[in-house]
Parts: sequence; C-alpha cells; structure tokens
Amino acid sequence: MILTDAAILEAVEQKQIVIEPFDRQALGSNSYDVKLGSTLALYKDEVLDASSHNEVDYFEIPPEGYVLMPDQFYLGVTLEYTESHKHVPFLEGKSSIGRLGIDIHATAGKGDIGFCNHWTLEISVKKPVKVFAGMPIGQLIYFDVNGSCETPYKVKKSAKYNARSTVPVESHMFRNFPLRS
Repeated sequence: MILTDAAILEAVEQKQIVIEPFDRQALGSNSYDVKLGSTLALYKDEVLDASSHNEVDYFEIPPEGYVLMPDQFYLGVTLEYTESHKHVPFLEGKSSIGRLGIDIHATAGKGDIGFCNHWTLEISVKKPVKVFAGMPIGQLIYFDVNGSCETPYKVKKSAKYNARSTVPVESHMFRNFPLRS
C-alpha cells in the first residue's frame, strides 16, 4: 500500500521517515518531490569493469546550469538526505523530467528499510538538456510493508552504500567479486 500525504506527514512526525531539508510544498498527494543536488560525476574510464573499482570525476553544476549530453552517463545526487525506518521508499522520475527526456535511474529505484543517505541518481538523457542544482528531479513514494524487518539496510554487513555522502556514489559492484591478485 502506498502512503498518502497525510500518512507521510505522520511518519515524518514519528521519525519513521526522515527528509532533510523537509519542504512541506514538496509533499504531493502520495509522494515527496526531491531536488537535484549541486554535484554530478562522470566515470573516468570509457570502459567500465564490474569486477574493479571504477573511479569518477566530480564537478559542480554552475549557477547558469549544465547541459547533459546523450552520449554520457552521469551520476547525480539528491539534495535531500532521507531515512526510512518502517517503509520501503521508491524513487521515480517526475513526469516533467521524463518529458524532457531525462531518466534518473537505470535500475536502482527501490530503497530498503533502513536506507539512510542521499540518493545517487543514474542519469541519462535522450537529447541535450540543461539542468540546474535545486531543480525538482524525482519523487519518493513510500510503501507499507507486511511484517517486521529483521535486518535494516543500515546494519547489513553486505550493504555497500551506508557511508553518508552528499556527492554521487559510484558503483561498488566490485565488492561482490573476490579480490584479484
């Protein structure tokens, strides 16, 4: 079941959901709008290797905006830090963003109970499009779950994205592979 605006507000008041900064104007009928943070990243290498640590270069979106290009894959980050202690959060693009040809996630739209961080966005575009820090970029939808959670994400030993970060976090898939000699 998806939480309504009233249910999201109640969960925020009870600290089951944390959104910092919280903006009451960003609360929709059954979602919460998140904004694009000021930092983007590009992978340094042209060819990525899932078994290795692929490093990124970070850069700031200037006040006049930044043009995203279709031949690039960008990592972005939400301005908002979020926590979800009882509900499963899903991040979806806003329809206005989709109508500009911007995809904000390749596969990672679902969070876990216990996820506590800024969201890294996996951004690709269909046409060149100028974006700005602080613009609405997505919406969080919260789902009720059936039963209690034995191991929230923030305490899982296998969790790869627990370190709080205000910049996009590159793939840590390499941690799933045995160490190379």
